[in-house]
Amino acid sequence: MAVVSYKCPNCDGELVFDPRTQKYRCEYCASAFSQEEINQLQPETEEEKQENTRVPEGEEGSVYHCPSCGAQIVTEETTAASFCYYCHNPVVLSGRVSGEFLPDKIIPFAIDRKQAVEKFLEYVHHKKFVPKAFFHKNQIEKISGVYFPYWMADMDMEGELKAEGRNVRVWRSGDTEYTETKVYRVEREEEIHLEDITRNALRKANGKLAQGVLPYDVNQVQSFQMSYLSGFLAEKRDMERAELENGVKREAEEHGRQLLRETVKGYNSISVKNCRLNCRREHWDYMMLPVWTVTYPGRDGKVYYYSMNGQNGKVCGELPIDYKKVWAVSGLVSLLVFALGLVGGFLI
Repeated sequence: MAVVSYKCPNCDGELVFDPRTQKYRCEYCASAFSQEEINQLQPETEEEKQENTRVPEGEEGSVYHCPSCGAQIVTEETTAASFCYYCHNPVVLSGRVSGEFLPDKIIPFAIDRKQAVEKFLEYVHHKKFVPKAFFHKNQIEKISGVYFPYWMADMDMEGELKAEGRNVRVWRSGDTEYTETKVYRVEREEEIHLEDITRNALRKANGKLAQGVLPYDVNQVQSFQMSYLSGFLAEKRDMERAELENGVKREAEEHGRQLLRETVKGYNSISVKNCRLNCRREHWDYMMLPVWTVTYPGRDGKVYYYSMNGQNGKVCGELPIDYKKVWAVSGLVSLLVFALGLVGGFLI
């Protein structure tokens, strides 16, 4: 499996994707390159590198060699992009984003590390009972930009609804009250198109957080280029489409029924007799989506996660609570109430 590192043609420094400029920046000479230029600069010796960085038999999928310094890079089975622990050179494990694991599309990071840290601090500073250690410098430095794998589906369905509508009118004439009930047969047939039904494709990911950072603006989607991963961490999928199809179809059908129901208006009440949905076309894409994330081991032994959508800054997470702060504030409030009670007693 090849270990790829993208090098600056001017100084041979590593190139990383810059979310602010949407270009590739050299960390050493500050040169910048567009995606088109990167495509032209792709290493011609990639096959040679694959031979030179081939790992010993039995270690495939866990140990590789850095193309810059030769040090061993130890990874988990799903890691697709990482950093060398010694020279901090960004590397992409190309075999994990090729063949059957080649993503169809990617949404590049639009928020860089500096912006991610600013948004993180702004978020936690508004939480009064978060432990100081959670936003200590050492903790903030752990914030990581990660491309997580997702499956995204579009569906075209034919929908048919049969229902009974009722309109009831009540009026009085003299001492008599009259009620008129009109019953209508209601039928609807609609073509329903649903887009961008998104599911996390990494088993070890925190499912609540992986879904919590959604949605993304798919208008910014790009065809997958391996170079987008340079400078970030990345994970490849370990959940296949077949594992998620039933859940996605159920969600699509529920949403389709709701859309059909919303077309029926002008009645006091509606009773649905039959609703049929037939999926006649579905299209799935394997996507890489950007997430800024940080973890915090709480004193209670629980690991807390903070995640932020790397495109629009949407935050999802569960923050730890410093109960000493809670008790201190509670004690202060109780003392204040007691003091006001004494003052009130003296005045009376």
